[in-house]
Amino acid sequence: MNEVVSREVWLEARRALLAREKEATHLRDKVNAERLALPWVKVEKNYVFDTPDGKKSLSDLFDGRSQLMIYHFMLGPDWEAGCPGCSFLADHFDGTLPHLNHHDVTLVAVSRAPMPKIDAYKRRMGWKFPWVSAFGNDFNFDYHVSFTEEELSRDKVFYNFTAIAPDEANDELPGISAFYKDEKGDVFHTYSSYARGPEEMIATLMILDRAPKGRNEGSTMDFVRRHDEYEGRKAEAACH
Repeated sequence: MNEVVSREVWLEARRALLAREKEATHLRDKVNAERLALPWVKVEKNYVFDTPDGKKSLSDLFDGRSQLMIYHFMLGPDWEAGCPGCSFLADHFDGTLPHLNHHDVTLVAVSRAPMPKIDAYKRRMGWKFPWVSAFGNDFNFDYHVSFTEEELSRDKVFYNFTAIAPDEANDELPGISAFYKDEKGDVFHTYSSYARGPEEMIATLMILDRAPKGRNEGSTMDFVRRHDEYEGRKAEAACH
């Protein structure tokens, strides 16, 4: 239990923390500005995805908007269910869609699992956000979130912009990538973030960070379960 003090002492400590919180906010603003200033890469490869409405290209996924955010959801072709950590993050998607769409942004999840498996898990979770399959293309491999058995057998694999040991990896790993489509229809890759990078998208964690016990975890997100597995049933911990 934390030290118990008078209101006056608490206010002094809280004001000191507020100064640090303001520093963090200003730093976040600077990082956001640097993110927007990143150079872009033109996407030359023609990726075609399986969707509930048939085959669609990466350009089609923009759905009439100029900005596309893709969440690389960990659900491999042979997996029985989606990653608990990705599922935890995805629980926060549906409420954002009207706001993102109104602001010229389309959000889509992409997994390598075939569409029937994606659809079944999506129904189980009760989600509405768009989710498509990269089962028949190289998209997840090119954006370094899926790995072949051959890659995992090597000394290092490339993830989060660095080489990591295969025992730190999985055949699927999480991330988010951003794309822009100009008036000519050209598509550009503008940003990607991996590992804990998309963590700020998880509003539940942001609330827990302000709760008396914080995240109250032994390792990163070890308390997380799929939202239908909390009632007395043991489930695997979050996979990232």
